[in-house]
Parts: sequence; structure tokens; C-alpha cells
Amino acid sequence: MNEAYPWMRKILIAAAIYNLIWGTWVVLRPNDLFTLTGISPPVYLGIWQCVGMIVGVYGVGYAIAASNPIRHWPITLVGLLGKILGPIGFVSTVATVGPADPGYLPLSWGWTIVTNDLIWWAPLIAILYVAFKESTASPEPDDVMRVSHANEIFVNQHGQSIADLSRQSPLLVLFLRHSGCTFCREALADLRDKKDKLKQQGVLPVLVYQSDSEAVMKDLEHYGLTDCDHVSDPGCELYRAYGLRRGTLGQLFGPDVWWRGFKAAILSRHGVGKLDGDGFQMPGAFLVENNRIVEAYRHQAVSDRPDVCQIARRDY
Repeated sequence: MNEAYPWMRKILIAAAIYNLIWGTWVVLRPNDLFTLTGISPPVYLGIWQCVGMIVGVYGVGYAIAASNPIRHWPITLVGLLGKILGPIGFVSTVATVGPADPGYLPLSWGWTIVTNDLIWWAPLIAILYVAFKESTASPEPDDVMRVSHANEIFVNQHGQSIADLSRQSPLLVLFLRHSGCTFCREALADLRDKKDKLKQQGVLPVLVYQSDSEAVMKDLEHYGLTDCDHVSDPGCELYRAYGLRRGTLGQLFGPDVWWRGFKAAILSRHGVGKLDGDGFQMPGAFLVENNRIVEAYRHQAVSDRPDVCQIARRDY
């Protein structure tokens, strides 16, 4: 853990202790909370005790996250989602169920929402914000290779370097995020539809993936692109050489990204797959000729959908 943020560990330990105590209390004395708030306990107390068990298990999760808040940020995120959805459910119940209806919850029950959920929002959001910034930190300039050097090192599935390929033909080097990304699948579909036009322009497409060759081939087979050159870069060194950084919160999760994601994944049926790379990595598209970048498109949001034929125009 980064020692500059000891407060993160303290918050997560406090959350772990609270959840374990509250969950144990509900499991061992399930009637107490109903008595304190003046309502009848449920017929099936075992269900309520299961709630206590789940809360207690969250405590174990927070304890694990406290060991390294930056690395274990997904646990904190899951905990925060639970603490957001709980109050939403409570407000919905209070607004729709009257005092005479079964399942009515008095406002006094809201104190559990305050202590279980609301007071944790700000500290958990702060932890996630810091973890996000740490996770998306870009390398120092000294760690980045020159494009010309990187092109000599990275090779396609046939062992040919990008530099050599670019001396034989102009290349459209298309950097994808990971095979599970719906926008990457959409980009492959666009490339499939425009492959013949690129050929007419005399441009050879080259795909750069973070995944290994086996995962890449499944995508290429699905979109009819098995004849495309592809390059594996699991360490994202080639991405960095081309100036492709890790995304910001807005670039990765902005409102437009969610809407475009819905359209690509659901309406266009590209779906979403397993994360098999750095989910923060930004994509891009480049026209490369004679081992130099002639045209560049670096995505401002992961949902950008550039026209690859426009990028590949050779009217310079």
C-alpha cells in the first residue's frame, strides 16, 4: 500500500469492524432492530439473519481491501454500490408503501440507512477517487520508447515488424483496448465493412491488441478479419510509444460513453466480454508510412468512432 494514504486503510478497517459487529448482532439477535424501531419482526427471521450474514461478509471484504486499497479498489466499489442501492430501496419503499400496507417501514428505520450507508459514501468515494488516479497514472517520459524504435521491436503474427510492413505499404495501425470491450468489437465490425475500401486506398490494416494471439483470433474469426495482421502488446509499451495514455474518469465512464455503450452492446449486438487487459487503456488509430506517423487519431473517449478510411487518406 502507498504509505502516503494511511487514512484509506483506517477507513476500510473501520468499515470492516462496523460491518462485522452489525452483521453478528443481526445474526445472533435478529429481533432487536425491529423492537427498537417499533415494528413487528418478519415471519421468517432466517431471511433477516441472512442479511446480517451478507453485511458481515462485506466486513471481511473491507478488511481485505484495507491491506492494499489501491489494488483492491473493486471490493470498495462493490461495497459503495451496496451502500447506494440500499437507501434507494428504502426511499422507494417509504414512498410507495403506506402505514396500513404489509411491508411498511417507519421513518425510524432510516437510522439504519444513516449508519449502514450514508455516512460511508464520502470516505469510500474518496478512496475510489484516489485509487483511480493511482491506477491511471501514466509512466514518466523516460519510460516511453520512440515510435520508430517500438515499430522495429513489435512484430505481427508472421514475425514481421511494424517498421518493415510500413516500408512495404502504408499501414492503418488500429489500437484496440481489450477483446471484451464492446467499442473494440464495434471497431472490428467497422473495419470489416471498410476493409475493401482501405485496400483500394492501398492501406494495410494492422491491429494492436493487449491480448494473446488465441484471444485475438476468436475476435478476428467472428468479424471475418482472420487475414488481418495483428500485434500483441500485453505490456502496452507500443500504446505508450504512440502517445496513447490511460483514460480519465470522463473518458471511460462519461454519460456519452454509457449511451454509446448501450447502443453498441445491446442495439448493435456486439455484447461485452471478459476484461483481458488494462481496462483503463485508451485506443487510437494511426496512418504509418516508412516507419513514421503520417496521421494520428487519439480517442478523447473510449466511445469515439473515427472513420478509419478518413484517417487512411493519403492526400498529404
